[in-house]
Amino acid sequence: MTVHGSPEERPRRRGQGELEAQVLAALRRAPGPVTAAWVQERLGGNLAYTTVMTILTRLQAKRAVTRERAGRSFEWRAASDEAGLAALRMRKVLDGETDREAVLARFVTALAPDDERLLRDLLALPDEGFPEGAFPGNGTPGGPTRPDGFPEGGTEG
Repeated sequence: MTVHGSPEERPRRRGQGELEAQVLAALRRAPGPVTAAWVQERLGGNLAYTTVMTILTRLQAKRAVTRERAGRSFEWRAASDEAGLAALRMRKVLDGETDREAVLARFVTALAPDDERLLRDLLALPDEGFPEGAFPGNGTPGGPTRPDGFPEGGTEG
Protein backbone atom coordinates (compact mmCIF):
# COMPACT_ATOMS: atom_id res chain seq x y z
CA MET A 1 0.00 0.00 0.00
CA THR A 2 1.35 3.41 -1.00
CA VAL A 3 0.60 6.23 1.40
CA HIS A 4 -0.06 9.64 -0.15
CA GLY A 5 3.08 11.75 0.18
CA SER A 6 5.29 8.73 0.78
CA PRO A 7 8.88 8.67 -0.53
CA GLU A 8 7.76 6.41 -3.41
CA GLU A 9 5.34 9.10 -4.59
CA ARG A 10 7.51 12.19 -4.20
CA PRO A 11 9.77 13.22 -7.08
CA ARG A 12 13.51 12.91 -6.52
CA ARG A 13 15.05 16.11 -5.16
CA ARG A 14 17.70 17.59 -7.46
CA GLY A 15 21.24 18.14 -6.26
CA GLN A 16 22.57 21.66 -5.85
CA GLY A 17 23.24 23.18 -9.27
CA GLU A 18 21.74 20.22 -11.14
CA LEU A 19 18.86 22.21 -12.62
CA GLU A 20 21.20 25.04 -13.66
CA ALA A 21 23.42 22.47 -15.41
CA GLN A 22 20.40 21.02 -17.21
CA VAL A 23 19.27 24.47 -18.36
CA LEU A 24 22.77 25.32 -19.60
CA ALA A 25 23.03 21.99 -21.43
CA ALA A 26 19.72 22.70 -23.17
CA LEU A 27 20.89 26.19 -24.16
CA ARG A 28 24.17 24.83 -25.55
CA ARG A 29 22.20 22.39 -27.74
CA ALA A 30 19.89 25.15 -28.96
CA PRO A 31 20.09 26.25 -32.61
CA GLY A 32 20.44 29.88 -31.49
CA PRO A 33 18.78 32.18 -28.96
CA VAL A 34 15.66 30.47 -27.54
CA THR A 35 12.75 31.32 -25.27
CA ALA A 36 12.25 30.11 -21.72
CA ALA A 37 9.31 28.05 -23.01
CA TRP A 38 11.69 26.26 -25.42
CA VAL A 39 14.00 25.45 -22.51
CA GLN A 40 11.06 24.28 -20.38
CA GLU A 41 9.91 21.96 -23.17
CA ARG A 42 13.40 20.45 -23.57
CA LEU A 43 13.70 19.78 -19.84
CA GLY A 44 10.38 17.93 -19.75
CA GLY A 45 8.77 16.78 -16.55
CA ASN A 46 6.51 18.97 -14.49
CA LEU A 47 8.88 21.94 -14.29
CA ALA A 48 6.99 25.22 -13.96
CA TYR A 49 7.69 28.04 -16.40
CA THR A 50 8.41 30.33 -13.43
CA THR A 51 11.07 27.89 -12.21
CA VAL A 52 12.78 27.99 -15.61
CA MET A 53 12.65 31.80 -15.58
CA THR A 54 14.14 31.88 -12.07
CA ILE A 55 17.01 29.61 -13.13
CA LEU A 56 17.65 31.65 -16.29
CA THR A 57 17.67 34.89 -14.27
CA ARG A 58 20.10 33.40 -11.74
CA LEU A 59 22.34 32.18 -14.57
CA GLN A 60 22.26 35.65 -16.11
CA ALA A 61 23.35 37.18 -12.79
CA LYS A 62 26.27 34.72 -12.84
CA ARG A 63 27.02 35.78 -16.44
CA ALA A 64 26.48 32.22 -17.61
CA VAL A 65 23.70 33.19 -20.04
CA THR A 66 22.75 36.26 -22.01
CA ARG A 67 19.33 37.44 -23.09
CA GLU A 68 17.99 39.58 -25.92
CA ARG A 69 14.62 41.26 -26.16
CA ALA A 70 12.35 39.43 -28.63
CA GLY A 71 8.99 41.13 -28.82
CA ARG A 72 7.47 41.13 -25.34
CA SER A 73 9.76 38.42 -23.98
CA PHE A 74 13.42 37.41 -24.08
CA GLU A 75 15.50 34.92 -25.95
CA TRP A 76 18.35 33.28 -24.07
CA ARG A 77 21.72 31.78 -25.03
CA ALA A 78 24.59 30.19 -23.15
CA ALA A 79 27.43 32.67 -22.66
CA SER A 80 30.04 30.08 -21.80
CA ASP A 81 30.83 26.39 -21.79
CA GLU A 82 31.28 24.35 -18.61
CA ALA A 83 35.01 25.10 -18.41
CA GLY A 84 34.30 28.81 -18.69
CA LEU A 85 31.70 28.62 -15.93
CA ALA A 86 34.15 26.81 -13.65
CA ALA A 87 36.72 29.52 -14.38
CA LEU A 88 34.18 32.21 -13.49
CA ARG A 89 33.43 30.48 -10.16
CA MET A 90 37.15 30.23 -9.39
CA ARG A 91 37.63 33.90 -10.20
CA LYS A 92 34.68 34.89 -8.01
CA VAL A 93 36.22 33.01 -5.07
CA LEU A 94 39.58 34.67 -5.71
CA ASP A 95 37.96 38.12 -5.98
CA GLY A 96 36.42 37.60 -2.53
CA GLU A 97 39.78 37.08 -0.83
CA THR A 98 42.00 39.84 0.55
CA ASP A 99 45.36 38.08 0.05
CA ARG A 100 45.20 37.03 -3.60
CA GLU A 101 48.89 36.15 -3.70
CA ALA A 102 48.59 33.69 -0.81
CA VAL A 103 45.46 32.10 -2.28
CA LEU A 104 47.05 31.69 -5.71
CA ALA A 105 50.26 30.32 -4.18
CA ARG A 106 48.32 27.74 -2.15
CA PHE A 107 46.24 26.82 -5.17
CA VAL A 108 49.29 26.23 -7.38
CA THR A 109 51.19 24.25 -4.75
CA ALA A 110 48.15 21.99 -4.25
CA LEU A 111 47.88 21.12 -7.97
CA ALA A 112 48.71 17.66 -9.25
CA PRO A 113 51.99 17.66 -11.25
CA ASP A 114 50.19 17.32 -14.61
CA ASP A 115 47.85 20.22 -13.78
CA GLU A 116 50.76 22.37 -12.65
CA ARG A 117 52.59 21.62 -15.90
CA LEU A 118 49.46 22.52 -17.91
CA LEU A 119 49.07 25.78 -15.99
CA ARG A 120 52.72 26.68 -16.61
CA ASP A 121 52.30 25.93 -20.33
CA LEU A 122 49.20 28.14 -20.49
CA LEU A 123 50.98 30.97 -18.67
CA ALA A 124 53.90 30.73 -21.10
CA LEU A 125 51.67 31.62 -24.07
CA PRO A 126 52.18 35.09 -25.59
CA ASP A 127 50.15 37.95 -24.12
CA GLU A 128 47.90 37.91 -27.18
CA GLY A 129 46.49 34.66 -25.81
CA PHE A 130 45.15 31.86 -27.90
CA PRO A 131 44.74 32.06 -31.68
CA GLU A 132 41.09 32.58 -32.64
CA GLY A 133 39.06 29.43 -32.07
CA ALA A 134 41.92 27.55 -30.40
CA PHE A 135 40.90 27.86 -26.76
CA PRO A 136 41.02 24.64 -24.75
CA GLY A 137 37.55 23.21 -24.35
CA ASN A 138 36.18 25.43 -27.12
CA GLY A 139 32.83 24.40 -28.45
CA THR A 140 30.27 26.86 -27.16
CA PRO A 141 27.58 27.55 -29.76
CA GLY A 142 27.83 31.08 -31.00
CA GLY A 143 31.56 31.26 -31.42
CA PRO A 144 34.89 30.85 -29.68
CA THR A 145 35.18 31.26 -25.96
CA ARG A 146 38.06 33.21 -24.44
CA PRO A 147 40.12 31.58 -21.70
CA ASP A 148 38.20 33.60 -19.08
CA GLY A 149 34.93 31.98 -20.16
CA PHE A 150 33.33 34.90 -21.99
CA PRO A 151 32.37 34.83 -25.66
CA GLU A 152 34.99 36.18 -28.06
CA GLY A 153 34.69 39.96 -28.16
CA GLY A 154 32.65 39.99 -24.92
CA THR A 155 33.60 41.63 -21.69
CA GLU A 156 33.03 40.75 -18.13
CA GLY A 157 31.53 44.03 -17.08
